[in-house]
Parts: sequence; C-alpha cells; structure tokens
Amino acid sequence: MIGIDSHPVDVEVDISPGLPQFSIVGLPDTAVKESKDRIKAAIKNSGYRFPRNHVTVNLAPADIKKEGTGFDLPIAISILTGEACIETKELPDYSFIGELSLDGSIKGVDGVLSAALLANEMGRKGIIVARENAAEAAMVEFINVIPVDTLSDVVEFLNGRKEIAPLILDIADIFNKSLTYPFDFSEIRGQEHAKRALEVAAAGGHNIVMIGPPGSGKTMLAQRLSSILPELTFTEAIDVTKIFSVAGLFNKEDTILGTRPFRSPHHTISDAGLVGGGHTPKPGEISLAHHGVLFLDELPEFRRNVLEAMRQPLEDGHVTITRSSITATYPSRFMLVAAMNPCPCGYYGDQTKVCRCTPQQIRQYQARISGPLLDRIDIHIDVPSVKYRDLTGKSTGEPSAKIKGRVDRARKMQEERFKNQNTHFNARMSDREIKIYCSIDDDSQKLMEMAIEKLGLSARAYTKILKVARTIADLEEEDKILSSHVAEAIQYRNLDRKMIW
Repeated sequence: MIGIDSHPVDVEVDISPGLPQFSIVGLPDTAVKESKDRIKAAIKNSGYRFPRNHVTVNLAPADIKKEGTGFDLPIAISILTGEACIETKELPDYSFIGELSLDGSIKGVDGVLSAALLANEMGRKGIIVARENAAEAAMVEFINVIPVDTLSDVVEFLNGRKEIAPLILDIADIFNKSLTYPFDFSEIRGQEHAKRALEVAAAGGHNIVMIGPPGSGKTMLAQRLSSILPELTFTEAIDVTKIFSVAGLFNKEDTILGTRPFRSPHHTISDAGLVGGGHTPKPGEISLAHHGVLFLDELPEFRRNVLEAMRQPLEDGHVTITRSSITATYPSRFMLVAAMNPCPCGYYGDQTKVCRCTPQQIRQYQARISGPLLDRIDIHIDVPSVKYRDLTGKSTGEPSAKIKGRVDRARKMQEERFKNQNTHFNARMSDREIKIYCSIDDDSQKLMEMAIEKLGLSARAYTKILKVARTIADLEEEDKILSSHVAEAIQYRNLDRKMIW
C-alpha cells in the first residue's frame, strides 16, 4: 500500500542446496520478517513438507518497503510451488493476499478492496483472499473473488482438485441498503436560522463555523449535516471504503460504506492524527472525512500547529506526506464544520447569561483561530441559546429528506454550470468563475458597499458573500443573483464584526 492504492509485489522463491535457512529480502518490515515462523508452521500443519534447504524469498520491486501480514499467503504458495506441490498452470491468473495462522487457516488483512481493484486493472482472472475479506473484495466488478479458509484450500483449488465458487454479490442492492443515517433534522427544536445556514452550506459545499454558548445545539446541528448532503455515488463510496480499509477501520462484516462519513476528532489530536502521517504513513481524520464532514468542536482548543496544517488540504483536496522511504498522497475533499464558544466562559453576547470574561481574555481566546484559516470558511453563524417555548413545543422541524430535496436540486444546477470544468460546486469557484457566474445588479452592489463600509466587513468577505449568494439563488432556482440573496449572504458574515481582534 502506498497512500490508499495497492502496488503489485512479485514474490520470488529460490530453493537451493545448502544448510537449512529461510531468508526474506526486498525491504521487508518487522511483520514480514516475522512471517517466516508463521509460514513454516502453517505449511507443516497443513500436511505439506517445508524444504530442508536454503530458501530465499525476494519481494520485488526491492526498493519499496513491504509492510503488513498480507504477504504470508503468496510466500507460502511460492514455496509450495517450488516444492512441486502446486501446478503452475493456474498460478499466473490469480493474485493473493492474506495472513496465515499457525494451523494453516487464513485471516483477513487491511486494504483488500484496493488490492482487488489493482488485480482487476492488471487483468487477473481472480484474487484469492480470506473469507472474511471476500465481501469487501467482491464490490469490484469483473474479477472473480475466491474466498478461502485454509492454505490447503488454496493448494487444492489451484491444482483443480477442489471447486470454490467465486463470491458474487448484488452490488446495487447492498449499496442502496447502506444509505441510511441515524440522525434527522426534524429532531432539532428551534434554531431555524442555523438550520437554514446549514442547508445553504450543504447546497454549495461551503465550510461553516457556528459560534454560540454551551448547550445551544451546535453538535446536534453538525451531526445532521451529512443527512442532507447529496448521496454518495458508487465511485465515491468505493473511495471512502478504500480509505477506511487502508486505515484498518473498516468492519469486515460490512461490504461498502454508502453514507457520507462524519468525523469528530477530539481537540487533543496531534497534527499527524488530523492530517495523517506517522513513521508508517496512515490516513488522518481529514482523509477519513473524504466526501463527508469533518466536525471540529471547541475549535480554539485545538493546537495552533494542528489547525494550520489543515490549510493546504482545504485548498487542494488532498494531502501529501513525505517520509525518508515513502511519499504517500491521501484524498481529503471534505466539508469543514467548526463550533466554538465566543469566549472562555462561553456567554459573550448571550441574552440570558452574563459574560464574566475581560476584553483581553476574549481577544486572546478568539485569536487562537488564525485569519488564514477563517478565510477558508465561507459561513459564520450565531447559534444562540434555545428558548423554552421552542424546547417544549409540539411542532417539529422539516425532515432531512425534504431539505435534501432542495439541496439536490441546487447541486444539479451547479453540475450543469460547471460540467466542462474542474469545479464541482460553488464553494470551489475560482476568481475567474466568480466574475462569470456571480454578477450582481446595481441594488446588490449598493447593498454590498453598505455592508463593507457600515458593518465593518473585511474585503476578503466580498468573494465569500458572492459565492454564498450564488448558492442561495440556486436553492431558489434563480439564474440571477438578486438583492435578497445578497442580503441573506451578508447575514452569514455578521460575526466578522463581532470578533474582538
């Protein structure tokens, strides 16, 4: 595995006369080196003879570090082929991946979906995997996935003495059944302004920050955002499943992740945990949130270097991690949803409770969020405390399905607008595209001028307001941006003038 993609490794075995010795070359890591004892025991306990000669295993190409336990099965198969226990006629048609137990049984490993995709690209007839990995690998069409339980099953299958039917799944049915979310917007009482802002954010793919006192419902709102985003396409679902599989977070009982991921890391996370990395690079939270939502609660409590490391992936949609032995690129196209209190005590600007923080404390607290990071967030909204009558009222809000219908229509307009370009939704518009698609009339120009001069909005807020106004117009299925759309977009930047810098 390099990043989230598999790369082919050829297992070569030479059995020559000499003192009994078993060596593995080709930059193996500790897990691969330790496989020698597992392979010896598995071959003997499966009823085959391990060669009493000098055995050399080469993992080619030799300049790429080999990691994990997935090489156990192909090494054992290569040794048994060298001992004439397996006929070579069927061998070149298959790829192999799996971990061996001492008794010869085969265990599942991580990253099997990527391995199956690679085997398909290489034109292999099939891929032989552990039974617990078979459903995951079977999500790849046009390749036979052979589920096996033991090493002897593989040998008998390759020699034609045992029939093992390829696992075939109804991919469309499984994918449709996975499209369920545990939360719904109808469960939220009050906060109509915040729900409207989240609808706008979902329609245009805008990043959003919610500022309000503790207990106002910021986390509840964020958790339900995924339920109104457009459904994952099958290709996007494969991408998400690959990342979770590589990270070792994919449940082997599942076959595919059909819902948009929602990741909410704790504020004590390290930069490697958020962005990815480590001695052996692994995808971080921003990659696990690919095609989904990354929710950062208590945003000012995150370490400054952690937040700053997120700036480049927010712009590029991917992160590249370089180590001395490997360079890995992980996708990270996600919606950022952040929540924060306006001050250390949480009640600055609240209508019911008195803030006891000094202006200096408030300034220091808000200054933990850098300007460049805020510049990448299009929508800032105030989430006030919920009133008692809203909490106890019998009326419920709109269900997610109804809101999602409007979001889907807006996204379709954007797909048509950007069909011949790299941009997919309004939040990703370049300056050139803003000039083309976000022209406004004289009344809107006057409104923008008033907002910047009278309300103290920054110049950088100008393009953000235009993008959001374009999304609001799409929600109303309007081709032109009207002054009412601009006025609503300006409201979503009103926290610029509330910040004490």
